[in-house]
Amino acid sequence: MDKFKEKLYFILKEFVKIYSGETSFFSKKRVESGVGFVIAEWGMVYYLIQKIDNMDIFDFSMWASIQFFIAGYIIREIQKEKQTENKNNQE
Repeated sequence: MDKFKEKLYFILKEFVKIYSGETSFFSKKRVESGVGFVIAEWGMVYYLIQKIDNMDIFDFSMWASIQFFIAGYIIREIQKEKQTENKNNQE
C-alpha cells in the first residue's frame, strides 16, 4: 500500500507543478486536452444513454460521426504538439 501512496503523491505533486513555474512530468496542454476529451466523451455517452430508445439509424450515425470527430481532433492536436517539439529539439 505504501507504493500506491507514493505513486499517488508523485502524481498529485506533478499535477500541482503543471500550473506553477516549476517543470512538471506532465504536459499542461496534454492534460487539458485529455480533460476536455473526457468531458466531451461523458457528455456524448450520457446523450446516447438518454436518447437511444428514440434514435433512428440517421441519428445514431450522426452521433458516431461526432464521436469520431472529437477523438480525431484531440489526437491531431496532440500529434501536432509532438511534431512541433521534435522540430524544436532538432534545431
